[in-house]
Amino acid sequence: MIKKSGAVFLVGPMGAGKSTIGRLLADTLRFDFRDVDREIEERSGVDIPWIFDMEGEEGFRDREESMLAELSDAAQVVISTGGGAVLRSDSRKLMVAKGTVIYLKTSVDEQIRRTARDRKRPLLQTGDPATTLRNLMALREPLYEEIADYTVLTDNRTPKSVVQELCSQLGADDLSAQY
Repeated sequence: MIKKSGAVFLVGPMGAGKSTIGRLLADTLRFDFRDVDREIEERSGVDIPWIFDMEGEEGFRDREESMLAELSDAAQVVISTGGGAVLRSDSRKLMVAKGTVIYLKTSVDEQIRRTARDRKRPLLQTGDPATTLRNLMALREPLYEEIADYTVLTDNRTPKSVVQELCSQLGADDLSAQY
């Protein structure tokens, strides 16, 4: 069931499908869709890799936390977060307090497959992206699990099948009575 505020936060590692599934889920629920990373890029006029280069990860996390707080004030919105949005305690508390948190879970092998040709992910611009992904998962997965109201595995699934499962878990058939 979606909490009263009507905000739905999608958390999970890069390559889990947060943006793709988020758009489809928002369409299905007739909610607005917001992608934290895209909002940061649009408002700052620069891309995420540039922010990482110029401000470092800490500077990016400051922007991310601020954007998350702003977007979470809306009702009936699906918010796709960045993979590291859970790193800050204040961001985790905000998501738990302001909405329903869905952890889109995926394996490291699936992340590697999905992000292999993506050059816009600053944390993967290393000589060994697989090790980076494993290390990130070890650090972040407990945080995803800590705040998740629902967890859905996305490996080897279409976005539509994930959204169907989410709608069932959220009681989407009953949403018209709530809003």
